[in-house]
Amino acid sequence: MTQPATDPFAALASGRRSVRAYLAQPVPLTLLQQLVRTARQAPSGANLQPGSLIAVQGEVRASLSADLIAAFKGGQQEQEDYAYFPQPLPSLLRRRQVAAARALYGALGIGREDRCARDGQFERNFCFFDAPVALVVTIPRDFGSGGYMDLGMALYGLMLAAQSQGLSTCAIGALASYPRLVRRHLGLDEDSAIVCGMALGYADPDAPVNQTVTTRCELDEFFRVLG
Repeated sequence: MTQPATDPFAALASGRRSVRAYLAQPVPLTLLQQLVRTARQAPSGANLQPGSLIAVQGEVRASLSADLIAAFKGGQQEQEDYAYFPQPLPSLLRRRQVAAARALYGALGIGREDRCARDGQFERNFCFFDAPVALVVTIPRDFGSGGYMDLGMALYGLMLAAQSQGLSTCAIGALASYPRLVRRHLGLDEDSAIVCGMALGYADPDAPVNQTVTTRCELDEFFRVLG
């Protein structure tokens, strides 16, 4: 079967970027709800549909961001609810991590030794990059590893649904580094594991940070045919 000259899904997926600067233009609640409903069409084992999304705004958001930045600046450490990266990080994955950092800070003109500027950019994670929509993603603490896979598919569905409506997103793993602080601000109990945050809104086309371009692995690095 030949691939159509214009593949809408491929165009949508390849056009998605992690956007770290947004316009002030608000996202209507009805549109956000539509995007979340679409994301929930993702498959899940036994149709359990794990995980929850919490949109934080107003004083709750401002207070959460302020305390997250203070914790980061103060070097406070918290035990994450789940392990994101393997420890130690294998050399192959470390090279990919470094390449992504070079792409980001290179777009911003921030040198490798400019720790102050790098930290300043990292702090923007905790402000949800000033996006009009700030989401916190949770999952029941006792859910198995498969639940994270199912939730991840829903989050990607949300990203693509947003992309289809002219919106952009950025997943924010940094929030998972301060789960107790996040739970306290959101009034969550210990049974709610903090997975990540997400920024969502209309991309600022003129922001240098949004010119960041990362690459993907070659096909033979992650796909093979046997038999």
